[in-house]
Amino acid sequence: MEAAIPLGVAPRGSTGICSFSVPLKSSTKPSLSCFGRVPGKLTLFPSRAVSEDRADATPQWQLDFLGASAVTPDTPEDEDEEDLLPAEATDWCVRARRSALRSIEERGLAPSLQRMVSPPKKKKKKKTAKKKEFKKAAAELKRRNKQVDDAEADEDDDDDYDVVDDLQNMDDLELRVAQFADGMFDEKRQRNREAFVQTLSRFSAVPSNRSKEVSLNRSIVQAQTANEVLDLTAEVITAVAKGLSPSPLTPLNIATALHRIARNMEAVSMMQTHRLAFARQRDMSMLVGLAMVALPECSPQGVSNIAWALSKIGGDLLYLPEMDRIADVAMAKVQDFNAQNVANVAGAFASMRQSAPGLFPALALRAAQLLQTFKEQELAQFLWGCASLNECPHPLLDALDTAFQNDTSFQCHVSDLKSSEHQSSAEELSGGEGGSTSSARTLNFNRDQVGNIAWSYAVIGQMDHPFFSHMWKTLSQFEEQRISDQYREDMMFASQVYLANQSLKLEYRNLGLCLRSDLEEKITKAGKSKRFNQKTTSSFQKEVGRLLYSTGHEWVREYAIDGYTVDAVLVDEKLAFEIDGPTHFSRNLGTPLGHTAFKRRYIAASGWKLVSLSLQEWEDLQGEFEQLEYLRRILDIEAE
Repeated sequence: MEAAIPLGVAPRGSTGICSFSVPLKSSTKPSLSCFGRVPGKLTLFPSRAVSEDRADATPQWQLDFLGASAVTPDTPEDEDEEDLLPAEATDWCVRARRSALRSIEERGLAPSLQRMVSPPKKKKKKKTAKKKEFKKAAAELKRRNKQVDDAEADEDDDDDYDVVDDLQNMDDLELRVAQFADGMFDEKRQRNREAFVQTLSRFSAVPSNRSKEVSLNRSIVQAQTANEVLDLTAEVITAVAKGLSPSPLTPLNIATALHRIARNMEAVSMMQTHRLAFARQRDMSMLVGLAMVALPECSPQGVSNIAWALSKIGGDLLYLPEMDRIADVAMAKVQDFNAQNVANVAGAFASMRQSAPGLFPALALRAAQLLQTFKEQELAQFLWGCASLNECPHPLLDALDTAFQNDTSFQCHVSDLKSSEHQSSAEELSGGEGGSTSSARTLNFNRDQVGNIAWSYAVIGQMDHPFFSHMWKTLSQFEEQRISDQYREDMMFASQVYLANQSLKLEYRNLGLCLRSDLEEKITKAGKSKRFNQKTTSSFQKEVGRLLYSTGHEWVREYAIDGYTVDAVLVDEKLAFEIDGPTHFSRNLGTPLGHTAFKRRYIAASGWKLVSLSLQEWEDLQGEFEQLEYLRRILDIEAE
């Protein structure tokens, strides 16, 4: 006989009505019967499916507060009653926390508890936001590239307006995205800019508006600073992109703008660092790009002005491809050049250390044809430019010898200052291109021009020409007290004349053109002064000098040979070693410049064996051991 004692115990969270029966005789274990449950199984906790549904409906921070592991315990189905005691304790903790959560919610403090339980993950959100920004910028760049592609097919003014807005609104984030994918976005951006420049430079597409062109040109010329000129051109570029037609930004105005920017920089003696910063501005880059596109349509004077302006703005650090393009266009227009154009283009390339092997022979031939129209400054500038790049202008030298064969046809009056009377007399005595010339043309060189011409003839090794001998003899007209080591101009002149005189002694002794002793002493004293000739030692020279001592020989550093200082010598062996940095070579071809070639020839003529080492050679060597072995090989010396 069995008796059933209903206890009526129902755990919180269970469903249905449960009765607990204790068998008195035949059974040793309690039995459980639940409505909707499998008989014989104790269900004190909800099933996994039910708990997961609740977890989905309950916020994550509440689950964290209650304890997820306690809500959904993982209990095996065949677990005994004794194994349920720890779970019951856990369930008590969950009930206590749930009760506390209800009380907190009733008081309206749930948000505070939420912040305490689950603090915001700022780093993760920031990283995700930054990633989204990059994706958004990349998508925006893709959209803009598509617009530019459509603009290339459609020449409508509205498309040009969209393109210029895209280029002007390029922010820092997009610029960083442009560096992704091996520069793919940057290349597209560059193509977009080039397409926009091509659109602006359609100078012949529509009839011109003469009044607007003249007005813009007048405004450019009257601008007092380089920034004012650049602002004027930037406004016109923006207006043209928005639909202004016809464009007043003609090739003439573009060349004038660059020329005036350079002149205003020269007027205030702007520092080189400030010029470089100015040149890297977006509007300035756009103006130079327009100039390169407009170059074939520019006049010879425009080509000359652009070349001169770039040499003054960028020096020998910028505009390398631009100068190559100028060289190509100048060769095509060289027959239309006048004397000033020839001199300015040659001087621009020389000051930028940019070799142009095809251009200079054409310029020399044109200079020979225009000889009678050359002014003194233009002749000195062109010869200096050729000598600086180690280009010998043979046609011009022969034409000078023919025009001035003897002293009677060559009357050179040396003056310290150029006066307008001197210039006017020279112009009156010189005819036009192909015109007749007086047999007694007067050349009024000033002192600096004589120094440049003398140095140029010495560098190119052509001091045996009649023109040089006639010009050199005029130096006797200088007064000794006019040469002083207190002024930079005097130092430059004295240095040039001193080197030319030394070259006459070493290479052209038979000419008998050396200066008289008193004048030579005065020039030598000023030329050797170190007041404006402070030599600096680069890290490249220090590194090579340190390894030179490792060869085991007694090297003498900074050794003076007449007017030159050699980096290191072995006096007993008469071995001179020159360490040549980038300034000794042209920046595009790497060929030795005129002053470097002249120095090497001068030292060799003085009886020394000269060995030179360039920075490019040194950088190709790996490690000190290889560098030391290379030094021993080129110097042909053994370790001691």
